Amino acid sequence: MKVTLKRINNDYLFEGSNAAGAKILLDNTSEPNSNGVSPMESVLMAVAACSGIDIVSILKKQRQTITSFSAEIEGERIVLDEAKPFKKIEVRFHLEGEIDLNKARRAAQLSFDKYCSVSKTFEPNVEVTYHISVNEQS
Repeated sequence: MKVTLKRINNDYLFEGSNAAGAKILLDNTSEPNSNGVSPMESVLMAVAACSGIDIVSILKKQRQTITSFSAEIEGERIVLDEAKPFKKIEVRFHLEGEIDLNKARRAAQLSFDKYCSVSKTFEPNVEVTYHISVNEQS
């Protein structure tokens, strides 16, 4: 796997691209008028997207119909010398559709316990937790 990163202004705005040409903008969000997500925000998005892909894949194989899928992700950071790495990450998934809640719970469990490479990258240093609701039922 290879990606590229290119600075695209005279400050902190970078454009990341993959081999297929898909792009994201990353910026220093502590500066006014930032035009991208911070690198740490992108890490939180990556955790949820990785598990989201797993969950959708598992539920589709089980013939569950997902009409809406969203997630809220929060990261708690600690000060470690000059850096501020994550200590905890919590992902809250919200699904709607014709979905069995127990199947959704099991899909999320399989993702975080077995399949999601992004959350596995943080083990054992970062506590990653998740919650899942289906049609506003947990």
